Amino acid sequence: MGGNTRALQQANIIINKEMHILTTVMRMYNFELVSAEKVKSVYMIITNRGKFCLKRMKHGRDKIKNGSILSEELLLNNFTNVAKYFRTKEGAFSVRYKKNIFYLTEWIEGEKCDLTNIDEAVSCTKLLAQFHSKSNEIDHKKLHIHINLKNWPKIFAGNLNYLERFKRIIINKRIKNEFDVLFLENIDNFYNRGVSAINMLNKSAYYKLSKVANDDKTICHNRFYYQNIVKNDGDYFICDFDSIIIDLQISDLGKLIRRLMFKKNYGWNFDFAKILIEAYNSINRLNKEELEIMFALIIFPNKFWKLGQRRYVKQKKWSESKYLHKLNRIVGYNETQEKFFTDYLLFLEEYS
Repeated sequence: MGGNTRALQQANIIINKEMHILTTVMRMYNFELVSAEKVKSVYMIITNRGKFCLKRMKHGRDKIKNGSILSEELLLNNFTNVAKYFRTKEGAFSVRYKKNIFYLTEWIEGEKCDLTNIDEAVSCTKLLAQFHSKSNEIDHKKLHIHINLKNWPKIFAGNLNYLERFKRIIINKRIKNEFDVLFLENIDNFYNRGVSAINMLNKSAYYKLSKVANDDKTICHNRFYYQNIVKNDGDYFICDFDSIIIDLQISDLGKLIRRLMFKKNYGWNFDFAKILIEAYNSINRLNKEELEIMFALIIFPNKFWKLGQRRYVKQKKWSESKYLHKLNRIVGYNETQEKFFTDYLLFLEEYS
């Protein structure tokens, strides 16, 4: 145990070779490096002009450029709850060093928000609505972002094909373990739920709204979760624009709700989802067509197919108990999910 603790403590220590790289990179900026510390996947850079965040990537110069321009445009439009990006002395968005790319942003002091707390989740949902609203006002001509519009039915269908593949794999196994049996018992139910999601999309205004979103170039954060939200004295800041895409903005909200509902504090209780929808509406009101499309996103069995992919395709080296625990958590919510879906549809009937 002591050895593991020492290893964890040493993980943040930057060795001389690494410090040489950081020093070389920081020479490209108008800041003098004093010290540096590894904080999870980024570096906290201490300079003569304060703290900064330096991120290293293997590739993605266009992503960095898009994130930098988006941050600049949001700040120009008075959306200050975002980390500022810094360009090099030469005006470049990033620095290439050997096989890596580095980029520098403002370091936002604070802590990760606790999304299991409904009050914090409400504050973060309002932040998301503000981000969407402000990003709709910016000049999109400078951005060249991947477009994900009209892809949802195709993505859903592809994931359902995986479920069919998992079913064949399990059936053809001579010896089935407890995970295989439980996964097989539930696969048809989740498959049918996925089919319902596709049918809902096809009957909804999905393609019509996708065309509008394409014309307007509506931006999604695409990774809006606690890792990319910083809380500072009651204010919330959105970070990391590496994954931004052009899509229906309800994608961000729908994924957030779907993810939170699996937490114990929420347990697929629609009352909590309604609170989050109303929080979003207080800043950026959704219409009924958008909520119908979001319903299709929420009911798609994303966690179930992902777990199957980790088990039968990627063969992730987890223990049997970990695999079973995750599967039991997913299937254990079947009944409450069904009630959630019913309550959501009743909410839609009364929505105006």
